[in-house]
Amino acid sequence: MLPTLQVGPYTVIALADGEGPFFSARSEAFPDATSEQWAAADRFDPGALDAEGRWWLQFRAFAIRSDRGVTLVDAGIGPADGPAASWAPVPGVLPASLAAAGIAPSDVDTVVLTHLHTDHVGWAVVGGEQARPYFPNAEYLLQRAESDAIEALNPQLRSSLIDPLRASDRLRLLNGEAALRGGERVLATPGHTPGHQSVLVEAGRELVAVTGDLLVHAIQLLHPELAYAHETDPARARTSRERLLRRGRSADTLHLATPHLTEPFVDARAGTASAAVARDGVTG
Repeated sequence: MLPTLQVGPYTVIALADGEGPFFSARSEAFPDATSEQWAAADRFDPGALDAEGRWWLQFRAFAIRSDRGVTLVDAGIGPADGPAASWAPVPGVLPASLAAAGIAPSDVDTVVLTHLHTDHVGWAVVGGEQARPYFPNAEYLLQRAESDAIEALNPQLRSSLIDPLRASDRLRLLNGEAALRGGERVLATPGHTPGHQSVLVEAGRELVAVTGDLLVHAIQLLHPELAYAHETDPARARTSRERLLRRGRSADTLHLATPHLTEPFVDARAGTASAAVARDGVTG
């Protein structure tokens, strides 16, 4: 059974696409992290460290289903010939995960691409020279700031992703926060990339934030101030993380739906409590 979270009328479904080691040492990815911070992160998410001491990542997307339709957040690592093939554990299994959730590609009406890193767009467009949107009835949403930065992020995605989406009239560029047709909201969370975005699902005083790479490792939940080496603007990324976590303080719960942590759903307040224990030695 796939991991799910029910929030009012919304079912948030974690969709596995693959798992494997990161391409560089985690100490290089977070050069300012201390040994104490790593120890706390390993207690919080022990599955992120494999037997050889490598940073072990999950690669997943999320479906948000309600009576208004199906929203997909991110599109995974993709097929064997996808854009992430040079470093990620392709081929991904997202099609099988969607099928296990009872979702056909044609059922998806909205695809939110959090950003233009290759492990988040893999199944968005398929077919090589006969490129076509994998989700034929979906509108694909991307921040305009992200599209504008494509030459710096990955110029090859212009021809393999952006151009086919535009040719099929499936691409919609956003300028900041926006409401989705299903009632969810897109939040601009820049910093990891110039136009990074996340998705907020809200019902009453319960929130789920589908974070994209706003949080790539549990250490950033415990210590949001820590910079990640692959952030284009670490200061903005920190501000985006802290702003999202503060947003949850006014709610009864804030669940984080993360693509790379071992568990797909994390209670943000549990992370805050763990950080306090690590910082102050508080045990109860």
